[in-house]
Amino acid sequence: MTGATRTMVLWSPDWPITAATRDLGLDRESPIAMIESGVVFACSPAARLEGVRRGLRVREAQARCTTLTVLPHRPEVDNRVFEPVITEIERMMPGVQLLRPGSLAIRARGPARYYGGEKPAALSLIGVLDDLGIPGARVGVADGPFTAEQAARSTRGDSRGGAVRVVAEGASAQFLGPLPLAVLDEPGIAVLLQRLGIRTLAAFAALDETDVRERFGTPGARVHALARGLDARLVSPRVPPRQLEQSVAFEPALDRIDQVSFGVLGIAEAFIAGLIAAKLVCTAIRIDIDSDAGEVSGRSWLHPRSFTASEIVDRVRWQLQGGTAETGLSAGVTRVTVTPESVDSVGNHEEGLWGSGPDERIHHGLSRVQGMLGHEAVLTAVVGGGRTLGDRATLVAWGDRAPAVATRPWPGQLPQPAPATVFPTGHPVHVFGADGRAVAVDERGVLSAAPVEFSAGSGGMMRAVAAWAGPWIVDERWWDAATSRRVCRFQVVDGDGVAWLLVLDGRGAEAHWAAEARYD
Repeated sequence: MTGATRTMVLWSPDWPITAATRDLGLDRESPIAMIESGVVFACSPAARLEGVRRGLRVREAQARCTTLTVLPHRPEVDNRVFEPVITEIERMMPGVQLLRPGSLAIRARGPARYYGGEKPAALSLIGVLDDLGIPGARVGVADGPFTAEQAARSTRGDSRGGAVRVVAEGASAQFLGPLPLAVLDEPGIAVLLQRLGIRTLAAFAALDETDVRERFGTPGARVHALARGLDARLVSPRVPPRQLEQSVAFEPALDRIDQVSFGVLGIAEAFIAGLIAAKLVCTAIRIDIDSDAGEVSGRSWLHPRSFTASEIVDRVRWQLQGGTAETGLSAGVTRVTVTPESVDSVGNHEEGLWGSGPDERIHHGLSRVQGMLGHEAVLTAVVGGGRTLGDRATLVAWGDRAPAVATRPWPGQLPQPAPATVFPTGHPVHVFGADGRAVAVDERGVLSAAPVEFSAGSGGMMRAVAAWAGPWIVDERWWDAATSRRVCRFQVVDGDGVAWLLVLDGRGAEAHWAAEARYD
């Protein structure tokens, strides 16, 4: 006896393909590949017959199968299409735990008693998917979710009887022994074990538990227990999410923004009341507006703290005004739907004993100005990606999510630390060498002379250069003479110990010096 919970795992192979074909009405028997980050994430059986495999690049997959249908992988579709499956199974077997879209776990004890055994209960699960028009489902029954999932994946799936595999109680280690290390889903540990000559779960399970923990830590001890068939995880039934979205229909259609805003106030208050009852706050909502002409305006709105009813009404008004990237509707509004996209526990947003201080006052002040002047009237600065300091300064509307910072390298980017004060426009300066001539930089990045002093503008106070570093050259669009730009950057410390960022912008006689920033 292992003490693990007897578990049934339902697995629907190639679920991303099944979800996409059901969502788009495609033929599942045709060669289809789902793409994520430029590589194949999932493919249909017909595509595999042509040599398409997960992990292939798109062009290589298309070269192997010229009739391949390429679709982007959309995880939200996987979840949405699988939701009716879960709902239908919960009607006959309560206590369902979602593992991932296309796979779920159920405690086997109750269904086995009701249906007269573990295999009849598993066949009933497969029958649910068959009734929904989803063929090829497989079920594994074993001690613990891990072994049950591997049992489901090891079935033939050629018939309903062959689509079920039951691993006897206490026989998990024997069943798992011949499987490869890849099933543990720990690539780092698997690679190291293979270098040590360990290829299977049986060989890994034979290692001393203490040695594994000392070498691989907690993750290694966890997968070592799985390899020995000691899966102590429990099946945690999901709690169906509370229906929090609110919708209002207008008959006849409304063509005035103030009328729509007034009509939305009721559902906005009901929306917030539902969140409060669930002890939640909402930090992101989606507003969908349907028009009489069949148009749909959908947009996600973020909030730096949490939405109130009046702020939801403001977002509806802004969306109708077309003050954002979306344009206003050209016909009367027939329906407005508010859906929570991101919620959090209300306990994480409670004020302290003495309030939340200046931050709360700033938030209320900015939100009030935004409500009066519009969504884009209040902007905050965030650091983005780019080579120049100007490129890295990005303005976003108050409450909106900051754009993701590009992780790619930026040749010519200023090295750390970054200056604290960046001037909106560069201050003109003159930089001189020891011979009194202006310092220049040739096409190879070689200085005409070492900088020894610089002055602000013509006739400005001369500052001695105590130390300097550079140049860091940014050569943009060098292939186009009309739009090319060359900037040489220098870090300079003057005689008073103040550090400056000086730039030489341009080429030849048109080049000019400027102070771009100061290190405070």
